[in-house]
Amino acid sequence: MEWERAKTYIIIFFVLLNVSLGLLLFVEQRRYTMTPAQERTILAVLQQNHIIMETRIMRQSPPMRTLNVSGHYYNIELLLNIFFDGYAIQAESLHHQYFFIGETGGQLTISNGFIGYENPNGFRQLGANIPTSIEGEVSRATAISLANSFIEAYFSEFYMDVVLCDYDEYDNHIGVRIIYLQQYRGRSIHSNFIELLVTPIGITQIEMQFGRVYEHIGMSRMIFAPDEVLLTFTQRVNAFSLNAENPMIITRMDLVYLQENASDIIGGMYPAEPFYRIFTKGNDVPFLINAFTNVLLE
Repeated sequence: MEWERAKTYIIIFFVLLNVSLGLLLFVEQRRYTMTPAQERTILAVLQQNHIIMETRIMRQSPPMRTLNVSGHYYNIELLLNIFFDGYAIQAESLHHQYFFIGETGGQLTISNGFIGYENPNGFRQLGANIPTSIEGEVSRATAISLANSFIEAYFSEFYMDVVLCDYDEYDNHIGVRIIYLQQYRGRSIHSNFIELLVTPIGITQIEMQFGRVYEHIGMSRMIFAPDEVLLTFTQRVNAFSLNAENPMIITRMDLVYLQENASDIIGGMYPAEPFYRIFTKGNDVPFLINAFTNVLLE
């Protein structure tokens, strides 16, 4: 009898504990969630400054920690296996700068932490028979499919971030440029990227730069709320003399990690901090605002 009563008390205790934890979690989330009134206010400010928000505004801004990421140095042998099946002529090697030439015309350059690959015949000739339009252009869907195949085969921890049409200096359509970012625990790392150019020939250009992601470091820090960041953005773009006839259109806003400074010296560790990205119509490069300091990256 006493044991039955004890079990009842224990059950009641755990129920009350779960309710208390749920309430604490709810209060904590509301603390870092923008209210409808705040949302209406910032949207009104944007409108007054001839800025149109074409995407849903971010509402939550919980504290975040810095991410520890290594410098930009790579496994050369692995890269040679990816791009040349291990067979390539090393033309130059000087002060962490390397240049390789493959049998099928591909060229690989590794310099100051930046990886560049070009092949006028297409990477491994994977695009030899890809379908094109009447004008001879590769479709967006085809380009994404070909790029995804490359990423899934060699860099599966990277995810598609941006898809752009690419043009030459005469505004002729060249192909589709697709950018992938590495993710860590669901958050993209803007400075760890792979960019591919897909043309009717196939993947003709690949650019990469990334460090090895380790773990979060330090204590969680408060970040600026999305409305405060949008206000900073508004003050910045006002320098371009916005007007009602040519409003600026925000197409996307998100929160990523960015490593501002790094090196290709082996063993270096460089922090990546949270940054808001604001994409605008007609601009391929987003505005970057440090979430810890609310300062725009120039």
